[in-house]
Amino acid sequence: MKQQKIAVLGGGGRTGKYLVNQLINKGFKLKVLLRHPEQFLIQSPQIEIVNGDATHSESIRQLVEGCEAIISLVGQRPGEPLVASRTTQNLLDTMSEFCINRLISLAGMNVDTASDQKSQETLMATEWMKANYPEIHADRQKSYALLEESPIDWTLVRIPFIEFQDASGELAVSLTDCPSGIINAGSLAAFLIDQLFDESYYRKAPFVASI
Repeated sequence: MKQQKIAVLGGGGRTGKYLVNQLINKGFKLKVLLRHPEQFLIQSPQIEIVNGDATHSESIRQLVEGCEAIISLVGQRPGEPLVASRTTQNLLDTMSEFCINRLISLAGMNVDTASDQKSQETLMATEWMKANYPEIHADRQKSYALLEESPIDWTLVRIPFIEFQDASGELAVSLTDCPSGIINAGSLAAFLIDQLFDESYYRKAPFVASI
């Protein structure tokens, strides 16, 4: 069943712009949470802007009210408080309040799950993240744990380095290891939107990459 109104977090970022444009082109209505709406250049009557911060529960309440599903591309901002687990908790609390059951979220390939069989390359990237950004890694891991403990239909899409290109390309998906070291932003946005209709990765954390 097609979702009619989608709440988007991180829509003002480099990846988010690809997602927002593709959602508009597919006819969705959107509510987009932005800390700096004046910097958001995409104009469409299908977009409702919510001025706020993902770490603030009231901002999340304003964002998700009236929506059928949520796509979160929230990333860590340099030098700012940890955002992943706090945003995830805010979303889970508010989704329960508004009876929303579908959350699609984005993370790096460094997040670990019990079913992983990471290759040497993926393990090296994971260990690099743990060594250089231990607090950010732990916060992302906590966010995943919160999803696992929740009753909702979540999907955590784990990705490698993003190439910011519109061109679409073939993707590979794995539940155990990252298929390659890059992903095309246009293809990633299309995959995220596909998850609004596809139950294959409910309550799973697939790796997705370009091939």
